[in-house]
Amino acid sequence: MKSEKGAERAAAMDEGAARRGAILAAVCLAGLMLPLSFSGGAVATPALGRSLGGSAEAMNWVTNAFMLTFGSLLMLAGALADRLGRKRVFAWGVGGFSLCALALCWAPTLLAVDVLRAVQGAAAAGALAGGTAALAQEFEGAAATRAFGMLGATFGLGLAFGPVVAGWLIEHFGWRGVFLTGAVAGIPALCIGVPRMRETRDPHAGRFDLPGAVLFTAALTAFTFGIIEAPGLGWTHPRIVALLAGAAVLALAFVRAERRAQRPMLDLSLFRYPRFVGVQLLPVATCYGFIVLLVLLPLRFIGVDGYDEIRAGTLLLALSAPMLCVPFLAVRLTRRFDAGAICGAGLLLAAAGLWALRWALQDGPGAAAILPMLVIGVGAGLPWGLMDGLSISVVPKERAGMATGIFSTMRVAGEGVALASVTAVLAALLLARLHAGLPGADTGALARAAARLAAGDLAQALPLLPGIAPASLRALYADAFGQLLAGLAVITLACALGVLGFLGRRAPLPGKLESTPCASGGSRE
Repeated sequence: MKSEKGAERAAAMDEGAARRGAILAAVCLAGLMLPLSFSGGAVATPALGRSLGGSAEAMNWVTNAFMLTFGSLLMLAGALADRLGRKRVFAWGVGGFSLCALALCWAPTLLAVDVLRAVQGAAAAGALAGGTAALAQEFEGAAATRAFGMLGATFGLGLAFGPVVAGWLIEHFGWRGVFLTGAVAGIPALCIGVPRMRETRDPHAGRFDLPGAVLFTAALTAFTFGIIEAPGLGWTHPRIVALLAGAAVLALAFVRAERRAQRPMLDLSLFRYPRFVGVQLLPVATCYGFIVLLVLLPLRFIGVDGYDEIRAGTLLLALSAPMLCVPFLAVRLTRRFDAGAICGAGLLLAAAGLWALRWALQDGPGAAAILPMLVIGVGAGLPWGLMDGLSISVVPKERAGMATGIFSTMRVAGEGVALASVTAVLAALLLARLHAGLPGADTGALARAAARLAAGDLAQALPLLPGIAPASLRALYADAFGQLLAGLAVITLACALGVLGFLGRRAPLPGKLESTPCASGGSRE
């Protein structure tokens, strides 16, 4: 009798393990499609522009539209998952992402691509928030650590091989094949994971902070629109002034609303903890020192330097491949060194790599760029594996969930802001050099040409600049790009010093945490 009961318990345990394994596989598949969509979309942008045409601003929105909605709606998606159910939000997110991926394969215009990418970003927020929350309900202790480690590894896999996969797909199937990968990963995730998930909710979820969510999204949208449109229209154009001023007003209104809300979307009191402030510098540094390069370098290699997509993707492996292993090395290093010191050292390394890349690319991409890109990838990979854990280790236990929500929003929304601002700065640097080299040229034509070049569209910029040779324009671009890399190195260095100042020394924790960190910043309840 006892043996029969033991066999039944063993069978039940095996069945539970198989169910949890299927759920983990589904969430990892969903996690894989997000970085593939981000890095692959950047590689596809030049081919997409050649096929569908459109303005430089419209080309920028191919990536920015996805990052804007993804970042601004991630915290909202997490709140909806708590109220409506983690399984439901995950299913909606993955299903919506996959449908958008299929629709992108038949998008007739660049405007349609941009709109679909925005919708896809909103769906991605639901997939990530719902999926990681579901994992937190299925796994505990060491098993949870392994599960979220696997999810983090899939993110690294997507970042590392996204450019190469995108290049191969464009070479054989055109740019539409790149977006199809979202459905290839998403549909199996729906079929494998959703039927096996348990529906879970937060029984203590209170009233949702709708004013905070609306104000935050509106402020981020207005700011991003203004930054992206400014290079083409000019920074003093009434529309740009109105957008940026509106973003500032909305941001102030958001801060005021959060201070008054009973259950704010973003608890500003957490910023009273100096170590928490230091943690927020980590995603800022990795955005400006690593993430933006995953977009800017393919645009340069393909659209300006004339590389084909496969060659460009292969060269980018030097930058992205360290994400497959360095984050795990960083975790091992914490046995001997403080996590904050490791993060700061990594950012110092990334800053040095950015400075070296400035000179390595001066005469065009080639073998000389491989070592600096490897250094940047290794440097960014050290904090990448530790950021999520640090985000909850520097606040009291009862604030861990809010802390991780803020950190996740800072990371994803920061990527969109960083990308938009860096592209705008590159366009401004190019415009200044065009003015110096062509003093009698039409200012409007120069601004449009600078915007085209910043978007990696040399072919469309040349007709706007009669009398200038392609080689001269490439040299001008290389000079401006080098100055941009120097600026990124300075930002990364400043963040490194801030991280070392805030986090470089061991400090007593505000409370012993029981939450398990996850890739999206969620925590166990």
